[in-house]
Amino acid sequence: MFRPQAYSVTIAMFGSLIYAMILAPVLYGLTMKNRKPSGDKKGKLLPSLQKRYKHVLEYLLPRRKKVFIITVCLLIAGIVVFFNLGRVFVPTLHEGNINVLAHMDPSISLDEAGRIAIKLEKEILTFSEVREVMSEIGYGDVGPHVHHTNYACITVDLYPRHEWKSGGNQEQLVSRMSDRLKGFPGVSISFSQPIQHEVDDLVGGAGAQVVAKLFGYDMEVLKREAAEIEGVLSGIEGVADLRVEQVSGQAHLHIEIDRKEMARQGINISRVQEIIRSSVGGIRAGKVFEGEKSFDIFVRFEESHRNDVEAIKDVLIYGSDGNRVPLSRIAEIKLVDGFRQISHENGQRYISIQSNVRGRDVGGFVEEAQKRIEEAVALPTGYSILWGGQFELQQAANRRLIVVIPITLLIILFLLYSFFKSFKETLLIALNIPLALVGGVFALAITGQDLSIPATIGFIALFGIALQDGLVLISRFKYLHAKGLSLKDGIIEGSLSKLRPVLMTTVTTAFGLIPLIMATSPGSEIQKPLAIVVVGGIISSTVLTLFVIPTLYGWVKE
Repeated sequence: MFRPQAYSVTIAMFGSLIYAMILAPVLYGLTMKNRKPSGDKKGKLLPSLQKRYKHVLEYLLPRRKKVFIITVCLLIAGIVVFFNLGRVFVPTLHEGNINVLAHMDPSISLDEAGRIAIKLEKEILTFSEVREVMSEIGYGDVGPHVHHTNYACITVDLYPRHEWKSGGNQEQLVSRMSDRLKGFPGVSISFSQPIQHEVDDLVGGAGAQVVAKLFGYDMEVLKREAAEIEGVLSGIEGVADLRVEQVSGQAHLHIEIDRKEMARQGINISRVQEIIRSSVGGIRAGKVFEGEKSFDIFVRFEESHRNDVEAIKDVLIYGSDGNRVPLSRIAEIKLVDGFRQISHENGQRYISIQSNVRGRDVGGFVEEAQKRIEEAVALPTGYSILWGGQFELQQAANRRLIVVIPITLLIILFLLYSFFKSFKETLLIALNIPLALVGGVFALAITGQDLSIPATIGFIALFGIALQDGLVLISRFKYLHAKGLSLKDGIIEGSLSKLRPVLMTTVTTAFGLIPLIMATSPGSEIQKPLAIVVVGGIISSTVLTLFVIPTLYGWVKE
């Protein structure tokens, strides 16, 4: 998802490096040739800022311990806030359409499923935000999804947000729809969005944000434990659209043969099975050719005789003496509630318990759910739970980042040490990173955003921005000190000389990202956390660069 952005930033940085090292000196020499220097035109604002900045520095330099304590307190506060942030894979993308997923009774007829779908459509159309609806019942055998005819996916097309008369957002609309559609008997309703539903289904095997897969070998035990888990999940804050995968409820014709009676009548069991299979299921009797096409000929009873239990009981079986015996005499025939499907993964049977999450983060919901299930549900030996859906994606991304981020930081520290040849100065510049991250964490908490993959990408982008200003500032200190200035004078003079470039970096980056923070179009939910983290982090990084690094540098070099 973020690979194009990484390519763009990398190429842009490489291009700017070439410009700064090769083109800028050449162009400067050409433009300034035969021109007399006119002085540094700073305007009125910068000298005023430099004057106030100098007073603050002179106040902070003798108070290094207090500055250090405040810095440590900020870091601790940032860590506390970080671990209290919600965690999601990516923010919910408002696609402009809603999927209403209706799971009906497994034995429902196609005509009845269509009638219920029409009733649901009429209820949905009563909302003023809805432009039109369209229902799909079941899915074909070809494609990523296979559903039975008791499943209806109703795609709800919404008007643009600015045309909504009731106000509110899409989550509030879904909540109102959920309350309205709860009253349909025998129908389990859940909500999703077209892209989100596809992703959830491909990742977790179900169109829901959170999927708990209960693995085991006995289907009856799986059903019982799944119902117990469902009861635990129903009491957790934020749960929505909770349902257990439909594995039973399909009517089956159960024929149990009485072998003793069959032996008395001189009837072979294979003969009985053949008659049942041919009369109910049908047997191939030949082929019909029509040009280049061929069609199989199947022979079986008429529908009125093969779909009625009493008619099947009257099917006659020839005995050994030529007498015809009704099937009901040698077998018990009844309709039973049987399994309609058995799901497998990696060769194991499982039942999924599915739910969406509203009003809280997915990561916090799953953590609480795992803890409660572990306390309340004692699974038999050989049974286990695997959590999937968006939580699975989040965990996979976190495992990858746990490896990538430390390696990136080690490379940065190595480059800094190779440049300064000083462990203390390297750590001082690296201190910019955690305080920049603190600013990003506070920005997420203030704006009510969760920690997501876009936000994490924003933290990674902060590494380079945070180090750049500190690197420039300390290099200036070392240069002025080598020229003969005292440590204090070099720090003050170096800080004043680099005030403008540091502020320009902050202002240009912040103003460049503000449009992403303020955007409301579809897709802006993905960009917003990244922009919020970078803007918040660069503000805290600038404060550190201008005040904390000069103060602590004097402490380190004494």
